Amino acid sequence: MLWTAPNTALGMVAGSIGVAFGAHAHLRPQDLALVFHRMPWGPGGALTLGNIILHTGDTLDSPCVTYAHRAGHGDEPAIVLADHERAHVLQYMALGPLFLPLYLLCGGVSVRNRFERAADRYAQCGHGWWPW
Repeated sequence: MLWTAPNTALGMVAGSIGVAFGAHAHLRPQDLALVFHRMPWGPGGALTLGNIILHTGDTLDSPCVTYAHRAGHGDEPAIVLADHERAHVLQYMALGPLFLPLYLLCGGVSVRNRFERAADRYAQCGHGWWPW
């Protein structure tokens, strides 16, 4: 967790701003993260920064579609958002400050991004969070 502390600090700043606009936080030990729910931004979903998950909804235990399914690359069953975001927490913990530059170099928020595909794989079967 120390390795990804700079990313976690960014998440804490964003989460703290969200609290001023109605978000609330709680610890999710099973996800190794502090989660800020009801973040007041965008169309929905979640963003992980280190050991912080910023979420627009009420619970991470909700179903969502995979990136491949959303892009029309196949008909895949729904996954649980918490499992997908936990994979990103694990990726951050392994890569620390290298995560964000590598994530962006791999395509950002996109079905082409190996980090997103690995997070979907992990959410589907419980292993395979490593993007390479």
